[in-house]
Amino acid sequence: MFTGDSSGDWLFKALYEAGFANQPTSVNRDDGLRLDSAYITATVRCPPPANKPTRDEIRNCSSYLAEELEILPDVRLVLTLGRVAFNAYLTHLPDAPRIAFKHGALYNIDRERPLLMASYHPSRQNTQTRKLIWEAWSNIFAETRKLLNRPS
Repeated sequence: MFTGDSSGDWLFKALYEAGFANQPTSVNRDDGLRLDSAYITATVRCPPPANKPTRDEIRNCSSYLAEELEILPDVRLVLTLGRVAFNAYLTHLPDAPRIAFKHGALYNIDRERPLLMASYHPSRQNTQTRKLIWEAWSNIFAETRKLLNRPS
C-alpha cells in the first residue's frame, strides 16, 4: 500500500524522518522497507474510480479493518490519513462520540482506546494545491513520535 506512488513518497519520507521506517522510499514490495512501531492499512482495498470510494465500497471492505484492529491489541495511537479513513475508523468504535475531522487534531476518545490523530491524505490533489504542505505533514509524524515515546 502506498508503494510506488506520490502519496507513498510523502508517507515513507515522513515515516523515515520520524523514525518509523528504515528508509525514506518504497518502490516495490521487495525493496527492504521495514516499519518500526507503525502499521499501514486502508479503508478500501481496491483503488476506487476517481479516488473517491463509495459508501458501498467502504462497507464492503470494513471487515478487513475490523479484523486488523482486533489482531493489533497494543495500538496506542491511530493516525488517519484523510476524512474517509477518519470516519471509517470511527465506525469501528462502539459508542464513539461524534467528532469532526480536523487536520492535526488529536482526540482522546477514552482511556480504553488508542489516541486518534487526524491528517489530510497526502494525495496529489492535497499536495499540489498546497492544502497539505510538507512542514504540516512532517509535524504530524514528529508529534506522533513524541506521543508514542511518552509512557502510557
